[in-house]
This record gives sequence, structure tokens and C-alpha cells, in this order.
Amino acid sequence: MRIITLNANGIRAAVRKGFPAWLAKQKADFVCLQEVRAQADQIKPADFWPDGYSCHYLEAKRAGYSGVAVYSRWTPDEVIDQAGMPAFDAEGRYLEVRIENLSVVSFYLPSGTSSDERLAFKYQCMDFMLEKFKEMAASGRDYVVCGDWNIAHKEIDLRNWRGNKKNSGFLPQERAWLDRVYGEGGMVDAFRVLDPREERYTWWSNRGQAWAKNVGWRLDLQVATAAMAEAARRAHIYTAARFSDHAPLIMDYDYIPSRRRRPRSKK
Repeated sequence: MRIITLNANGIRAAVRKGFPAWLAKQKADFVCLQEVRAQADQIKPADFWPDGYSCHYLEAKRAGYSGVAVYSRWTPDEVIDQAGMPAFDAEGRYLEVRIENLSVVSFYLPSGTSSDERLAFKYQCMDFMLEKFKEMAASGRDYVVCGDWNIAHKEIDLRNWRGNKKNSGFLPQERAWLDRVYGEGGMVDAFRVLDPREERYTWWSNRGQAWAKNVGWRLDLQVATAAMAEAARRAHIYTAARFSDHAPLIMDYDYIPSRRRRPRSKK
């Protein structure tokens, strides 16, 4: 079972950069997108509803901001479009599809870089989501939470870690929160189960020559319940082409729902 996650930095821009043609060749079972930044009336063409998928979008209340999506090769038993924190949910940051005992989530944590107020909001979201992750781990369901977590966990997860100790995305409190997600929260960074190497980045600033010099951060994760993490078999960060300032994270799992696929035609 193949799952791809990508912060699209605007789905319309990603489409113009060739994302649909690339995706058609990937044989993905699930695709999770973040920062879709489009309202319902702006995503009607077929490129936004790829053939063979049940496509689900969640827009933010604020136009042109945030938003997530999930494409699924199965018609979900249930689609959950809120995490349960009203201020977080208003920004279109959590979308879960359920197929049998499997939940695939597109998740977009606030960055906290624009102001102290936004950083405080990020911390509120983190506190709320930690409890939700505990519930996921204890539920007996198989979860994969895919998305832009806007936190680099360890020093190997960003190039300039010394210079970013006081910047949102690598603050001690943020990193300690991920320790708790992977500890008492019961969740697992599935990518790191397979690939412990340095310089495995998924985001590069558009400033300077960050991309050319590989001055990146690993912000895009697939975080899974323990059984799902054990089923991870392959992980790859695609960098041969750029659809966004983020790179697609592709992971394969030895797992598949039991019922037959029910592909959906283009909208």
C-alpha cells in the first residue's frame, strides 16, 4: 500500500508545475495534501479530481489559506473533517478517511513563525493533538497521520540546526513535544524506522540557494500507530522535480484493506 504526502503550497500552482502527470505514474493508494489554499469553486477541473480516486477536500474558512485533501483508492466508510478543536478546525488542518480498520489522515500543524500569537496558537494545537494521538494509539485502529508537522525533531533533520535553536520549527518545546508524541503518545515516525540517515529533507526555503545547496528541513512526516509503523517497507523523498517548496514523501506499507477497490470517476 503506497501513501504519498505533500505540502502543495497551493494546489493550483502544483498542478501548473506538473503534479497530476507525475501522480498518475506513482500507483499511490492514498495521497495526502496540505496547504491546498483553494476554495471549492476553484478546484473543479479534472486535474484536481484524479481518475480512480475518491477525492476529499477540506478548505479553511479564510479564503486562499491552509486547507487539506485526501485522495483514496477506496470509497471511505467515513470521512472526518475536524479534529475537535474549533480554532484549529476552522483553518482546515485535519481530514481523516476511514476504510475498515485503517485511518489515513492529512494533517497540517501551524508553523508559528509569523508572530508570537501564532506560536502560542501552535502550542495550543500541539497540546490538543497530543491527547488525540494518545487516543489513536489506544483505539485499536491502524493510523497513518501524514502531513507538514512544521517541526524538525532532531539535529539530523535540518542542515543549520545550530542557527535555528531559537526559531520556531526547532524550538526545545516543539522538539520535546515530538518526543512525547513518540513516547507517551504511542506514535512512531515511520520514515525513521526505515531511514536513519542525515540530510533527508522535505522542505527548502525559497530564499537564497537553499535548494541548490540542500539547506533543508525534514518537516513532512508519516506518523503511524505501532503496528502500521512495523508494516513500513520503503520510504523515498522525491526530489527529481519540484511541485512545491516541499518534496513528496512516498512510503510503502505491507498492508491493504480486505475489500476490493472501488475507484471513482473524475468529477
